[in-house]
Amino acid sequence: MRIGILGAGGMADALGTQWARAGHEVMISGRDVPVSAARAAGMTAQAQGAVVRAGSWAEAAEFGEVVMVAVRQAGLAAVLRSAGTALRGKPVIDVANAEGPGGYDPARPIAPMIRELTGGHVVKAFNLCHVDVWRMTPPVFDGRPLAVPLCGDDPAALAAVRTLVADLGCTPVDGGGFERAPLLEATATFMIGLWFGGADAQAVLPPMSHSGVS
Repeated sequence: MRIGILGAGGMADALGTQWARAGHEVMISGRDVPVSAARAAGMTAQAQGAVVRAGSWAEAAEFGEVVMVAVRQAGLAAVLRSAGTALRGKPVIDVANAEGPGGYDPARPIAPMIRELTGGHVVKAFNLCHVDVWRMTPPVFDGRPLAVPLCGDDPAALAAVRTLVADLGCTPVDGGGFERAPLLEATATFMIGLWFGGADAQAVLPPMSHSGVS
């Protein structure tokens, strides 16, 4: 499929390169088109000959059958306005998290803002891991593929994102409807705080066999 990426930073590089390797067409975008073009050239080299293009915000939004939003929270609204109306009705992947300690505001979650500004079918995903995890081929820990929760309402958008999760060698997990997307944002804020505090966040939860679910 054609994947447009709003952003040319680490998440765009890591996920976009993996998807290009899997045979998808990718276009990234950023504030500085020459810088984005240089990034795209580097991704093309990493993706073993697959072509990654660079364009403007609007061009990437128009190009993608699916569009990933991978820009910093501070500039998010301006970028989405620059992308124009091309995102309306499309699957839009939101990978964003609040920035900095105390940055998460439960009264102003990111995913609903993206849906309001784009009119797209937003799916929250890929926000629980550091960018270096997405560079792994594949992300497997102790023999178990990484599980990626998805929160969204539109069946076609969810199906497209499940495919992209599987193309990374990961397992898509149903995280519930779009109304649960803010819970993924809050989870990321909480877990990142534990990691920065030196705790193993994965050790907080018991294995499935001791979850109380029969």
